Amino acid sequence: MAYDQEMASVAQREERRKKRMKCFAYVAAFAVFQTAVILVFALVVMKVRAPKFRVRSAALEDFQVSTLTTNASFSTKMIAELSVKNANFGRYKYQNSTIEFFYQNYKVGEAVVPRGKANFRSTKKFVIPVDLSSANVPGGVLGNELSPHAWIPLTSRATLRGKLTLMLIFKKNKSTDMNCTMNLNISSRQLQDLKCS
Repeated sequence: MAYDQEMASVAQREERRKKRMKCFAYVAAFAVFQTAVILVFALVVMKVRAPKFRVRSAALEDFQVSTLTTNASFSTKMIAELSVKNANFGRYKYQNSTIEFFYQNYKVGEAVVPRGKANFRSTKKFVIPVDLSSANVPGGVLGNELSPHAWIPLTSRATLRGKLTLMLIFKKNKSTDMNCTMNLNISSRQLQDLKCS
C-alpha cells in the first residue's frame, strides 16, 4: 500500500514537472514570437525613408525663342506637375519651399511650392506655374548653345523640409532634395528627356 502511494506521488510530481515544462515552453515560444513581431515592426513600419520630390511633367505656353548668336534668348510659361512620393507608414507635412530652374549655372526661373501633406504610402501631385526667361543669361553663352542644338538644357533644384508623423505619435524632421534635368525642344516647343535623381 505504501509502495502504491509512493508510486502515485512520484507520478503526480512527474506530471506537475511536465506541465511546468510545457508552460515554460509556451512562454518561451510566445516571447520569441513577440520579439519577431517587434523586430519586423521596427524594421518595416518604423523605418523612415526620405520622401521623393520630382517634376513629373510640364506643358509650355507662350514659348518665344531667338536663336541669333549675338542676341539669343528664350521665354516661356511652364505649367509644371510636381509630386511628393511618401513611402512611409506615416503622414509627411512639408513647409513652403522654392523650386529653381537653371540654364547652366544661370537662374532662369523660380516658383513657390506651397505647403501641404502627403498621406502615408501615397503620392501627392500638384501643379505650379513657372515663368522661364533667359534675361540673366549672357546672350553669347546662350547663342553658342542654341546654334548647334535644337533644345535648351535645364535643371531644376529644390529642397523640401517637413515632419514625418509615424503611428500618430513619433515625429521626425525629414528633408528631401530635387535634382532634375530636362530639355526644352525648340522645334516642337515641348519638354522632353525629363530625368530626376
